[in-house]
Amino acid sequence: MSRYASTILILLLIVMFLASLMFGATTLSLGRILELLIEQDHQDFEIWNHRLPRTIIAMLVGAGMGAAGALIQGVVRNPLASPDILGVTQGAGLVLTIAMLLFPQLPVGYIAPLACLGGAAGAGMLLLYNVGGFSPLRFALSGVAVSVTLSSVTEYLLLANPTEINTTLLSLTGSIWGRGWMHIFPLLPIPALIALTLLISKHLDLIGLGDDTATALGARLKLTRWVAIAFAVVLTSLAVSVAGPISFVGLVAPHIARRVFAGAHHTLIPAAAVVGALMVVFADTLGRTIAPPMEIPVGVLTAVVGAPYFLWLLFRIR
Repeated sequence: MSRYASTILILLLIVMFLASLMFGATTLSLGRILELLIEQDHQDFEIWNHRLPRTIIAMLVGAGMGAAGALIQGVVRNPLASPDILGVTQGAGLVLTIAMLLFPQLPVGYIAPLACLGGAAGAGMLLLYNVGGFSPLRFALSGVAVSVTLSSVTEYLLLANPTEINTTLLSLTGSIWGRGWMHIFPLLPIPALIALTLLISKHLDLIGLGDDTATALGARLKLTRWVAIAFAVVLTSLAVSVAGPISFVGLVAPHIARRVFAGAHHTLIPAAAVVGALMVVFADTLGRTIAPPMEIPVGVLTAVVGAPYFLWLLFRIR
C-alpha cells in the first residue's frame, strides 16, 4: 500500500508542479513552457523569473511546514498539535515584523536567521514553562497561550505603525507574491533537514507508546524531544522567513499522510513533507488563477480549507 501511495504522491506533486507553471494570469501550454525553460532567457518574466522560482519556493515551504507538523505531533502525542499553535510560527512572525518595521530595506540574507531566532524564542518560552515535567496536554495548552500572546504583540506593532503596515501585513498573511530566485537560498537546507529527522524516527515511534514504555524500550525521551523540537523550529522558521506564517499546513499535512501511511515516522515525515508541498503549491496556483490580476495569499486559502478540517478533527476526537 505504501509503495503505491508513495508513487501516487510523487505523481501528484509532478502534476501540481506542471500545473503551477501552466496556470496564472495567463495560461501557457506545456510546449511553450518547455521552450522558455530551454531558452533560459533571464528577460523572461512569466516562467523563468516568476512561476518557476515561485513554484520551487512553494514546494520547499510546504515540505518544511508539513515535516515540522509531523515532528511536533509525534513529540506531543496530540493530533491537534502543530507549529501554528505552539508559538514557533508566531515567534518567527513577531521577530520578522520587528525587523521589517525597524529596517524596511533589510537584506534577504538576514531574514532566515532572524526568523529562526524568533521561532526558537517562541519555542523557548514554551519549554521554560514546561520545565520540571512533560505533559502532552499541558504542553499543547501552554503553547496556545504563548501563540496568542506573541500574535497579540505582533498585531499591536502593526496597528501602532500604520504607515508601514502594508508590506508587513502582506507577509504575515502567508504569501509567495513577489518571491524570486534569491528567496530560494534560505530554503535550501530544508530537504537535508527533513532527511536528518529520519535519524530520530524510531524514537518518535516509541514515544507514541507512552513515556514508560518508551523508556523501557531504550528511547532517550528528553534528547529525542529536544532534537525533534529543534528540527521543527528550524524548518518552520525557514519557511516563515520566506512566505510568512501559512496556517494549518503543519496541522493538516501530517493527518493526510497518517491516513495513508499509518504512524511509522520514517514514512510519515517524508509523506507529510510531500503533502505539505502539494497543499502550498495548489493554494498558490489557485490564488493567482481565481481572479487575475488580483492574487489571494496562500495563507488565506489554506486557512479556508484548514479551519473546517480542524473543527472536523475536534468533532472526531471529542
